[in-house]
Amino acid sequence: MNTADSRVELSFDVARSSSLSDTQRRRALDRLGARLVDGALTIAVSDTRSQLQNRQLALQRLQDLLESATAPPPRVRRPSRPTRGSVQRRLEAKRRRSHLKQQRRGNAD
Repeated sequence: MNTADSRVELSFDVARSSSLSDTQRRRALDRLGARLVDGALTIAVSDTRSQLQNRQLALQRLQDLLESATAPPPRVRRPSRPTRGSVQRRLEAKRRRSHLKQQRRGNAD
């Protein structure tokens, strides 16, 4: 199958794009650094025999990549303490297990 005729290459200049804010541009350049050539992102698609479908796939992949690259970082998780009830249940389970093992050894008090 000759896919050279239907292959699509889509280039997007991340470094000089006016559609991205400064914050989005910085995030995208940091996160996509390995995929960029002179600040431009290139996506090549030759999945189907239809050039129109390949264009749509390339646009979708570009959109997905830019969304994930420009998304804000996740919120930092604040560690929480175990509840009093969960601590008591854990300790009680340990006591029961310990008692069971002591009975097996024959050292039950």
